[in-house]
Amino acid sequence: MRRGIAATALVAALALAATACGGGDDKGDGGTDAGGELSGTVTWWDTSNDAEKASFQKIAEAFTAKHPKVTVKYVNVPYGDAQNKVKNAFSSGSDAPDVIRADVGWVADFASLGYLDEVPADTAKKVDAEFLPQAAASGKYEGKTYAVPQVIDTLGLFYNKKMLADAGVQPPKTLAELKTAAEAIKAKTGKAALYLRGDDSYWFLPLIYGEGGDLVDAKNKTVTVDNEAGVKAFRTARDLVASGAAITNSTDGYTNMQTAFKTGEAAMMINGPWAVADTYAGDQFKDKANLGIAAVPAGSAKAGAPQGGHDLGVYAGSKNRAAAHAFVEYMTSQEVQVQSAKELSLLPTRTAAYEQPDVKSSEMVAFFKPAVDKAVERAWIPENGSLFEPLKVEYTKAVTGASSPEDAAKAAGVEFRKILKGWK
Repeated sequence: MRRGIAATALVAALALAATACGGGDDKGDGGTDAGGELSGTVTWWDTSNDAEKASFQKIAEAFTAKHPKVTVKYVNVPYGDAQNKVKNAFSSGSDAPDVIRADVGWVADFASLGYLDEVPADTAKKVDAEFLPQAAASGKYEGKTYAVPQVIDTLGLFYNKKMLADAGVQPPKTLAELKTAAEAIKAKTGKAALYLRGDDSYWFLPLIYGEGGDLVDAKNKTVTVDNEAGVKAFRTARDLVASGAAITNSTDGYTNMQTAFKTGEAAMMINGPWAVADTYAGDQFKDKANLGIAAVPAGSAKAGAPQGGHDLGVYAGSKNRAAAHAFVEYMTSQEVQVQSAKELSLLPTRTAAYEQPDVKSSEMVAFFKPAVDKAVERAWIPENGSLFEPLKVEYTKAVTGASSPEDAAKAAGVEFRKILKGWK
């Protein structure tokens, strides 16, 4: 949601007031009993999907085995509603969680508004020394660490091995190859080659990266979504659908995409490691070996996919910060990350976790780790999350043909400059 300067100032003031009421200047005494043992309740708002949440709830509640006097209150918050719901809770201080699972693009925003407690110094040093550098970067704001990376991810091309083999095609390495493969798949199976999400601008990122562009140039404070590469990306999105290489939908795209791929209505989709567990539940993948993963097809310039993931942060107004920070350390421990990789095919953020047998033996982790290493790191600016809403509007218009690619790029640039005050 876009915010004006006055609104931002008001929210920041409310956050500071909530902090004063909640935790004061105490950095760790809340949440301990007279003997110094952690106690009390830690409320965690988790944004994991339906295929993941049962596993994460079980892992979270197991924290009590290490700290018997702490009660973990697990709350699953739908990802699509989470950013605004968290902001509302933090700004009011009413029923706010102690710990949040934040998209990596939200951390700088929350930290800039004073919502997040700074990560304890010893933990921050461990994050810098023991975590993947690109993951560690997502939890920082103005040189300080405000969140600990839980999982890291990127996008890849999921494909139905049998459908591609029946059509006599290989997983496409470029979008040009995808269009050629689509003709063979349609002729052989009558099905679409690709389901392209048309309702979420995160899926636009591989297209603009593929043309050698980006949404913004943060270093030079310049909006770039509407430059030549950006226009090409919008054209590419429209062409994939107009040519018949891809099908799309402007609403509820994730569910529609998963359904189309799991039932064989589409031979391929672009998705991330979070989708593996749910994909295996589809009729087409009762034999898990039928699921293939490849790099996102390249555009005219290169192949590129965004760095994503989720970090855990502690509310600055929490009355139980000691236990909350301990909970974050537990949930981002190597033990828990290895378990998540084994059960859910999620990628660890700790470097050493990749040497553990359960991680090394995961076929999905084996693919996505090199992809993550090559992923495009986004601009970690407070406005990061706010850019996606106007981009979503214009991306959907371009994909569905409601607007020309040129007009969509221009309109996105106009909206970006309203958000990024003073940027070129």
